[in-house]
Amino acid sequence: MSEAAPARLPMEWIAASLRRERTRAGFSLSELAKRAGIAKSTLSQLEAGSGNPSMETIWSLAVALGVPFSALVEQPTPAVHIIRSGEGPTVHSEQSSYLATLLSASPPGARRDVYAVRLEPGTVRDSEPHIPGTVEHIVVSEGKVKAGPRGETAELGPGDYMSYRGDVPHAYEALAAGTRFVLVMQHT
Repeated sequence: MSEAAPARLPMEWIAASLRRERTRAGFSLSELAKRAGIAKSTLSQLEAGSGNPSMETIWSLAVALGVPFSALVEQPTPAVHIIRSGEGPTVHSEQSSYLATLLSASPPGARRDVYAVRLEPGTVRDSEPHIPGTVEHIVVSEGKVKAGPRGETAELGPGDYMSYRGDVPHAYEALAAGTRFVLVMQHT
C-alpha cells in the first residue's frame, strides 16, 4: 500500500505573497533577485504563478525579504481550518528526501502552549472560551476525534490538522479508543 503524493504547493499563493512582500519591501524585481541570489527571470516566473520553486529558492526569497518562510507559502485561512493527512502546502528539498508541510505559522506577538492529549470514548470534553484571540491547533496522531467550536465540529483521523477559535465554546470527543493528539493553544 503506497502513500499518496503530497499536495503540490499552489503557485498562486506564492505568486501573490511574493508580489505583496516585494512591494511592501520596496524592491524591484532585479533588486530582490540579486538579494536572493536567483535569476530575475526565475523571480518573474514565480510572481506570474509559473515554475516549481524548491524549498531553498523560497527560503532565499524569504530571507532577502526579511519575512518568515511561512509568509510566502501559507494561504489565508478561514475561521475553521482543516488539513487532512497527505494534504496541505508541501515543499521539497533538492538536497534530500525531506518534505515539509506547513500547518500553521505563528503570527507576530503570539504565545503558544503545546499539549499532548489522550482521550477515550464515552465522554465529551466541553471547553469554555479561553482568553480573547486564542486559536487552537490540533494534529491527530492516533485514533479519531470530533473537535471544534460548537456547531462547527469535524471528525479528524491520524495525520489530520485543524485550527479554530478557542475564544468560543468548543469541545473534544474521542471516537476511537487510544485517541491521541497534539493541541497547540496560541494566544495573541
